[in-house]
Amino acid sequence: MSSAMDPVRFGLAVRALRRRRGWTQAELARRARMSRSAVSRVERGQGDSLSVRTLTHLCAALAARVSVRVLWQGEELDRLLDGDHARLVEWVVERLSAAGWVVVPEATFHVGGERGSIDVLAWHPATGHLLVVEAKSVVPDVQATLSGVDRKARLAPVIARERGWTVRSVSRILVLPDDRTARRRLHHFAATFARAFPERTVTIRRWIDAPDRAIAGVMFVSGATQEGTRHRVRTMSRPATLNPMSRL
Repeated sequence: MSSAMDPVRFGLAVRALRRRRGWTQAELARRARMSRSAVSRVERGQGDSLSVRTLTHLCAALAARVSVRVLWQGEELDRLLDGDHARLVEWVVERLSAAGWVVVPEATFHVGGERGSIDVLAWHPATGHLLVVEAKSVVPDVQATLSGVDRKARLAPVIARERGWTVRSVSRILVLPDDRTARRRLHHFAATFARAFPERTVTIRRWIDAPDRAIAGVMFVSGATQEGTRHRVRTMSRPATLNPMSRL
């Protein structure tokens, strides 16, 4: 686990949630499919000796989530990630604009008490198709990403009408960098993404030029992030060898 993790606080949280449910350590261990001694170690503040996967299963049994953060040189990592995100958004804006879409990057909204922003909201005047684009330089939480896109797609017609746009249908596209990390993440949750975002890059590119129906899909973009350029962020340790991923 990261040195930023507070194992004592983590253990106290697990114990509090377990007691709230009225479970013994043995019951929680059974539900999390781990040993009671492992649960005991976590609650004693020794959770940093276990893997993230194990802690994730433990928290899932309590209907809780594990959030892991990477910290690096103060705000520099945020700037790096924000830069990657901005490059993805810029690529999408240019691609849609060239295909005749009316494009609004970072479209903020306040609808019925729900606030937020859409990375790219685009409308195709000739057909009335509305598009919600979510750009992710990383996919840290799959369920949060999917639910977030669904919420924005649900609110998109209202946001569009406020701009005077006539909407025929609403489509959703998740834009990811074309790198091994993103493809491995998608492959790991292949069934979930196949159901929520069935279309892929080639189909989406063609659809952008001639939208004819509502679609949902994942589009990979090459060279739009630091990892996709020749000037990559280098690590101090020797990189692990990865087997080539098949193209999704």
